[in-house]
Amino acid sequence: MKRALLLIDYIYDFVEDDGALTCGKPAQEIKANIAQAIASLNENDLLIIANDCHEEGPAAADHPETKLFPPHALKGTKGRSNVMQDEIDQSKAKVLYIDKTRYSAFHKTKLKKILDKNKVDMVYLAGVCTDICVLHTAVDAYNLDVKAAVLSSCTASFSEAGHKFALGHFKNTLGMNVTDSIE
Repeated sequence: MKRALLLIDYIYDFVEDDGALTCGKPAQEIKANIAQAIASLNENDLLIIANDCHEEGPAAADHPETKLFPPHALKGTKGRSNVMQDEIDQSKAKVLYIDKTRYSAFHKTKLKKILDKNKVDMVYLAGVCTDICVLHTAVDAYNLDVKAAVLSSCTASFSEAGHKFALGHFKNTLGMNVTDSIE
């Protein structure tokens, strides 16, 4: 079985205390679990890093997130840097990077084609925010018939209520396995 770990938005702006849109401590507390998930991958697996990528100025004016959130994950800034870059660089798995401009890692990206081309049987979702980008990616995976599971120990959000809601939604509405580790 070919596996992929899809690490969503585990970047400076969402994780570090001074990040532009940080989840703070909940996101920081899952770092060791994400490191363990990355380390569990082998040379037959994929590690896909899907990070928000936004523009500033007039190019950003029509983006819906500009009305909801402060500027974050701006192209070319420290805010877009991967918190787990050392672990990513040391992974035995093939590493691929995807820039995303919406919540879902599938929206107008090549993610589905990458999974199909590499004959991935199972995608494990990890990262932040459980009830925003991880949730929207999971819904798209479901709608695209991509078999996915959520690593609950590798996800976090701004609020515990939002995190728990999303975990319940993955399991009870999307029928996804919610687990602590890659199988």
